[in-house]
Amino acid sequence: MNPFTAARRPLLRMLPMIAMLGLASCSRTDGGPRDGVWRAVLQVPGGELPFSIEFTHEKGGRVAYLVNGPDRTRIDEIAVNDGAVTLRMPGFNNRIDAKLEGDTLSGTLLMVKPKGKDQTIPFRARYGDAFRFSPGADGPAEPGAPDVTGRWAVTFADGGKNSPAIGEFKQQGRTVTGTFLTPTGDHRFLAGEIRGRELRLSKFDGGHVFLYHATVGEDGSLAGRFWSGIAFEDSFTARRDEDASLGDADQATKLVSGDRFDFRFPDLSGANVSLRDQFFKGKVVVVALAGSWCPNCHDEAQLLVDLYKRKRAQGLEVVSLMFEQFGDFGRAAEATYRFRDSYGIEYTTLIAGISDKDDAASRLPQLNGVFAFPTTIFIDRGGKVRKIHTGFSGPATGEHYTKLVGDFERTVDLLLAEPVPPLPPTEPGIPKV
Repeated sequence: MNPFTAARRPLLRMLPMIAMLGLASCSRTDGGPRDGVWRAVLQVPGGELPFSIEFTHEKGGRVAYLVNGPDRTRIDEIAVNDGAVTLRMPGFNNRIDAKLEGDTLSGTLLMVKPKGKDQTIPFRARYGDAFRFSPGADGPAEPGAPDVTGRWAVTFADGGKNSPAIGEFKQQGRTVTGTFLTPTGDHRFLAGEIRGRELRLSKFDGGHVFLYHATVGEDGSLAGRFWSGIAFEDSFTARRDEDASLGDADQATKLVSGDRFDFRFPDLSGANVSLRDQFFKGKVVVVALAGSWCPNCHDEAQLLVDLYKRKRAQGLEVVSLMFEQFGDFGRAAEATYRFRDSYGIEYTTLIAGISDKDDAASRLPQLNGVFAFPTTIFIDRGGKVRKIHTGFSGPATGEHYTKLVGDFERTVDLLLAEPVPPLPPTEPGIPKV
């Protein structure tokens, strides 16, 4: 019998309700952080990684927002107990545990990682400080300071192996926002400043702990370092290039042979699901290789939730193959339930493996490899693979995200418009979640 029994499922379903009941009891008099903007800092090997937390009350309960440039990530799981404050990141297993003393929070951020390699990062925040790296960054640019606005061809030197990327930045005065696009996804919303010739950017959005320091050279090029959490450091260089390209994301992942794709993995109740099940016959199916730990998978989930709600009645099904950080089925299922609840996911989610590309590739031998989370596979009504998209360009990428959304929508509409072919004998089975 699967250790994740049906008896546990109602309890997991109740967790968001329990959290909301706890929030309802919060008020300004409960000893928690006061409403307003707090300047938060994570201490990583590259130095201080700043971001903002805005506490407020909505419908009688306390909520918080992680602020990175124009991006606001909502946190509604907040516990306050005798000066101890815990913030649980939405859809992730990461959390901040801190002690409140007056207008200061101090403690740690726990970043849950696979294979027991969790990271504990020092955290502190102070009420009323609204600047990011340094006071006055919202003022005018310094005389003679460079403007980094535009598109950049970037090379990350990952352990001696060069990886291409594109940097896209906007500068207003000293304030800089933007992101990096890579062949496997984007770095989401970054915010920072330029002082003299020094560019600094950062982000903590619940899933990423990213810090960048770079110098603008006399020739206008960029050279700097990138830190992810407390265990990864990389160098990068960049030069302006309005025509910089990363290649075709629809060509990287392919079928090894033929035009069919299948799998058999358990849903959250432990029941095995396959694309050969009767439930999927004659339908257009979008299969997403994902994980609740993957920020770009969060971005894609929002898109897929919308597509599914609008086109389900026309014959669209979505299946997310979840590669989680835990080999234990119960813990992987709990993480997936949190992911589902965070985005209101109604489509099928299956526990497919652990968050490792090599492991994922071994479980999906029909593919030439798994190169990115997410990877998205579009299958027509006759069961043939028509398109595979590697990686994801999320909302932080602006026009690239708009184009991707349009491409996904057009592909789905094209497949939905095709007639249902004659169906061969099939296996029974209707997936649950």
